[in-house]
Amino acid sequence: MRSWMALVGTLLARVRLTWRLLREPGVAILAKALPLLSIFYVIFPLDFVPDLIPVLGQLDDLGVVVLAMEAFVHLCPPDAVAFHRDAIAFGRKYTPMLRPEGAGRVIDAEFRHDDDKR
Repeated sequence: MRSWMALVGTLLARVRLTWRLLREPGVAILAKALPLLSIFYVIFPLDFVPDLIPVLGQLDDLGVVVLAMEAFVHLCPPDAVAFHRDAIAFGRKYTPMLRPEGAGRVIDAEFRHDDDKR
C-alpha cells in the first residue's frame, strides 16, 4: 500500500511541476503543446487501446499523459525546472522565474567599414 501512495505522490508532484512550467514564460510554446496534446488524446475517442477494455484502456491514457509530462519536463530549460522544483519543495506560490536584465535578448547586427567615403 505504501508503494501505491508513493507512486500517487510522485505523480501529483509531477503534475504540479508540469502546471508551473506550463505557466512559465521562459518555456517554449512548442514544448508547452506536448502536455496539452496528451490531454486531447485522453478526450479524443480513438485510442491505441480502446477505453471499453476495462483497466487497460485507462492505463493506456494514463501512460500517454505520464510520458508527455516526462518529455515536457525534459524539454524545458533546466534552470526553470530547478527553480520550480525548489519552489514546490519550499511551498512557495507560483511566480515566474526572474531573469537577469537583458537575458534572452539578441542583437543581430553587421559591421561594415566603408573605405569609399574619404
